[in-house]
Amino acid sequence: MSQINDRILVLATGNPAKVKELNALLQREGWQVRSLKDVAGDSAIDETGSTLYENAEIKARFVRKLTGLPALADDTGLEVDALDGRPGVYSARFAGPGADDAQNRKNLLAKMEHITDPVQRTARFRTVLAFIARDEIRFYEGICNGMILTEERGEGGFGYDPVFLPDGMKKSFAEIEADEKNRISHRGRALQKFLDDLRKTWNHP
Repeated sequence: MSQINDRILVLATGNPAKVKELNALLQREGWQVRSLKDVAGDSAIDETGSTLYENAEIKARFVRKLTGLPALADDTGLEVDALDGRPGVYSARFAGPGADDAQNRKNLLAKMEHITDPVQRTARFRTVLAFIARDEIRFYEGICNGMILTEERGEGGFGYDPVFLPDGMKKSFAEIEADEKNRISHRGRALQKFLDDLRKTWNHP
C-alpha cells in the first residue's frame, strides 16, 4: 500500500450534520478534516449509482480528482423490511427530488401507518464508506439494526434519526448524545473499520 504522507482528508459531503459527526470521530485520530464545501464551494456531485457502494465511489473519486488529497465518502441508506428494503439508496430523496429530511420522515411514517406490530417495523441503517488515496480505493460497511417508531422522537441527529430506534435502546437516534450515537451507529461502525485498516494496512505515519 502507498504511504500517506499527511493527515489532511476531505470528506465528500456538504451536509453540515454529517461533517460534524464524521469530524468528531476523525479528529481524534489526528486528521485535519475538510468538507467538500471547504475545498470546492458549492460544487455538487451527481449520485448516479444504483447501490450505496457505487455512490460512495463516485463521490470519493470526484473529490480525489478535484483536490488531489485523500478523500473519504459515505453513502447511507435506511432499509425497511416492510417496504422491501426501501428507501435504501434513495433515502435522501424518498419523498421526491428536492425533499428535505422532514418530508422524507413524513413520507416514511405515512407508508407504515397501517403497520402497528413492532415486530413488523424492523429496519436497519447501512453505511458504505469509500476511501481513496492516490489510485487505491477501499470500502468499509457498517450496519445498525433497529425499528421504525410510529412517531418522531427527539431533536438531535439528522435524516431519519427521530424515527429510528436502535436495537437494545430505549431512545431514538435523535434522543441520545452524539458520543453514544457515534459508538453504536452504522456510520460509526464503518468508520471504525476504516480507522483500523488505516492503522494496520495503509502504513499511516
